[in-house]
Amino acid sequence: MNILFNTQSRYSHETYPLQKGFSLVEMMIVVAIIGILASIALPSYTDYVRKGRAAEAPSILANLKVRMEQYYQDNRTYVGGACAPTSGAKYFAYSCSSATATTFVLVADGVGEMANFQYTVDQSDVRSSIYDGVTGNCWLTGKGASC
Repeated sequence: MNILFNTQSRYSHETYPLQKGFSLVEMMIVVAIIGILASIALPSYTDYVRKGRAAEAPSILANLKVRMEQYYQDNRTYVGGACAPTSGAKYFAYSCSSATATTFVLVADGVGEMANFQYTVDQSDVRSSIYDGVTGNCWLTGKGASC
């Protein structure tokens, strides 16, 4: 105990150096705590990032639906309407799977990390989605979401 607190021995005039730094056990405890915190935080962060990326599809699909309705008002047909976004598409590929004179279905298919995601909307505003393998009759926006 003298080594930790005093630089001079009680019984002689010898001096001892103080210990500096961390022991291996202390470092291993810190690494274990960091590992536990990372294992808890990483899945939550990943889900948060997915939610942010998934928000692109409903936003752009709603915009495309409005543009298709405006095109229909001007031309009395959906054929030839605006089926692709002009800009802003980063995580989804957009298409018009079946545009006829009176119907259309807009589809957003995930690209890259969002490949397991798909959102659709038609002329009657019927929405559906596949969110990471979960199917819904609405636009699911997060893990565990329901219609």
